[in-house]
Amino acid sequence: MVVNWNAGQQLHSCINSIAKHAHGLVKTTIVVDNGSTDGSDALIESLPNVKLIRVGVNLGFAKACNLGAQLANSDFLLFLNPDAALYSDTLPKVISFMGDLTNAKVGICGLQLMDEDGNLARHCARFPSATSYLATVIGLDRLFPQLGYFMAEWDHAQTRDVDHVIGAFFLVRRNVFTELQGFDERFFVYLEDLDFSYRAYKAGWRTVYLANAQAFHLGGGTSNQIRARRLFYSLRSRLLYVFKHFTKSRALVVALFTLLVEPLSRTGLALAHRSALSIKETWVAYGMLGGWLVRRALKGGAE
Repeated sequence: MVVNWNAGQQLHSCINSIAKHAHGLVKTTIVVDNGSTDGSDALIESLPNVKLIRVGVNLGFAKACNLGAQLANSDFLLFLNPDAALYSDTLPKVISFMGDLTNAKVGICGLQLMDEDGNLARHCARFPSATSYLATVIGLDRLFPQLGYFMAEWDHAQTRDVDHVIGAFFLVRRNVFTELQGFDERFFVYLEDLDFSYRAYKAGWRTVYLANAQAFHLGGGTSNQIRARRLFYSLRSRLLYVFKHFTKSRALVVALFTLLVEPLSRTGLALAHRSALSIKETWVAYGMLGGWLVRRALKGGAE
């Protein structure tokens, strides 16, 4: 399943990779198009075994995934970003692992993600805590990666249980997705996968990172087109996550640091790099975040 929003040729490459390397394991590729205007949806509508759902507006990633999942009837759901692609042995290795009875409690599976230069992305993450968020806000995780929630200090060379694998390649058992009622649609984009992983963990399901299986992931994808808005959604999702899963006091601490300290630390970093554009993007994003918080307060937290 792929959610598309103006992914251009990347979408076509992604869908082609699924068709080429399905090995009979994929009956239908569901593409939910979130109101693309670049014609990327037209590039794949005539491809075989593709079910294209045009919703006409940007529903957000979580809601679009849930919509697509309702149309699937397989034992596994693979959520694949449009800037990702499968290799020849990707699906056989992952499905074989998940089909092994000894892995019956593995609800979510990820794998090695390689970029266009053949570099391995260190994308797995720990469930964030107030401490790890604060380390990220003030930049300590850059010096001491183990303080942050991304597992950047680990080389990702071994198969192991992890808290979370990135949603660029996110394989889930259908019964787990149904049990957890899908992604939380309050997360428009970003952290909906982390929230899902945490809920799966609390329900007794494991998440495994496979080191003997690979897929391609460009990274950034279509969100690079809207960097200020991307930062806004990232910050908004953080606030939604902490107030959903942290104690109120810890959530408030993270929120205060996010709103009062982080814009200054981001501005200082941009100044150090002499990037006027980054400064502008930071303050545009925080202006959007402030507007969202005001609207949310006026609606009693409903937005």
